[in-house]
Amino acid sequence: MHRKISYALFSLIVSIVFIQACKKSAVSNTTTTPTVSAITCSATSFSVGTATVNTAYTGTATVPYTGGNGLGYGLGTAIASTGVTGLTATLQSGTLASGAGNFSYSISGTPTSSGTATFNISFGGQSCSISLTVNPAATTNCATQTGFAKLLCLCDAFKATLTASQLATAQLAYTYSNIKTWSNLPASMSARIGIPFSSLNSTQLAAAKAIVQEMSGTTANEGWSEVQQLWLADDYLLANGGGSAYGAGNYYLAFFGTPANTGQFEIMMTGHHKTVANTYKDGTLVAATPHFAATEPLSWTTSGTTYGPLNQEQAAFAAIVASLTTTQYSTAHTATTFGDLVLTPSANWAFPLTSVGLKCSSLTTAQKDLVLNAIKTYVNDVDDANAAKILATYTTDLDNTYILHSGTNAMNTKSDYFRIDGPRVWIEFSVQNGIVLSGVHYHSVWRDRISDYGTTKQ
Repeated sequence: MHRKISYALFSLIVSIVFIQACKKSAVSNTTTTPTVSAITCSATSFSVGTATVNTAYTGTATVPYTGGNGLGYGLGTAIASTGVTGLTATLQSGTLASGAGNFSYSISGTPTSSGTATFNISFGGQSCSISLTVNPAATTNCATQTGFAKLLCLCDAFKATLTASQLATAQLAYTYSNIKTWSNLPASMSARIGIPFSSLNSTQLAAAKAIVQEMSGTTANEGWSEVQQLWLADDYLLANGGGSAYGAGNYYLAFFGTPANTGQFEIMMTGHHKTVANTYKDGTLVAATPHFAATEPLSWTTSGTTYGPLNQEQAAFAAIVASLTTTQYSTAHTATTFGDLVLTPSANWAFPLTSVGLKCSSLTTAQKDLVLNAIKTYVNDVDDANAAKILATYTTDLDNTYILHSGTNAMNTKSDYFRIDGPRVWIEFSVQNGIVLSGVHYHSVWRDRISDYGTTKQ
């Protein structure tokens, strides 16, 4: 009897142990991790099909899967886009189907360039990449606009092509420190601010040059023509011994302040031998100076075309000198030697207190026309409508304007110098030794005694 009870007790204990082992096995075989057998990134759909560069984007990417195990999953951490940066994708919480289904990512941010934004995702034990197309900015048609409205349109169109970092480089604060950052030296020797042409793609560069063209006049060999010739001159130096410090790619474009219908801002295009600095206030040009032009070589031939961007300025000054009588010449000419401009890039607001030379009120009508012709070779660098207004002011002031000459009468020999100095207008032309090439080269500046830098002095 005792043996039967012991056997029954043993059987009961074995059964209990077996049952508990089975329970533990059942628990250990139950998963708590959401898994899928496959995800199909190529079939991803976006609630907003494409993004646009420099434009805020918010959308949802829906990704299909198969082999879901029916478990829930929580909110994920943000995944930064690659390729095109500036966007993030964040997994949204949900519950897997037992089989096929979809999970989603919330995508947001501002893409910094056009192209493809790629997100490398991992979900349910599987990994792949989803891709969102980022379009370039919509092309703005400014052709129907005129005057300041067109210029503003072109500025906005250019900015729309830039990445966020490029825009931060191109558009800076309107401060005296910024607006006086130009030089007669290459950018590698005297640093510029703004965005260099060399950093722009073909679309951006075309948009930048369209702004400069709109700021410039249409007179032959002046304005836009002169700007392009001086870019070519720098390219010539690059190819003929100057090295990488030279070339049109080393010119810069900058906005000081935000181009707008109200407020004050300046647009500056500056490089080695050309600086255009126009200041606008409440939709009106209030200053076209300082405006610098120089050239080395004096003339050259590229692709069968011969250029001489400052030949007309040199010829205009020589014509004035040649027209003077002996008495007039003795007053206009000085024995003082000028090795450079008086109002160099760093000599801001350093106009002489007293004008010297020959007063234009003593000139004949024909001689006055020669002086106005020389002034036009500078004023006509500005867009035609504003050039006419500026010339009218300088014409009114002509009788109180002085001319000064130094050096030879031909105005093409080292240290030859000519100045036009009026109540407002200040123009200098200086012949200097060549830097990269043998011979001489020309430096010239146009300033305004009243409106230089839009009257900003500090």
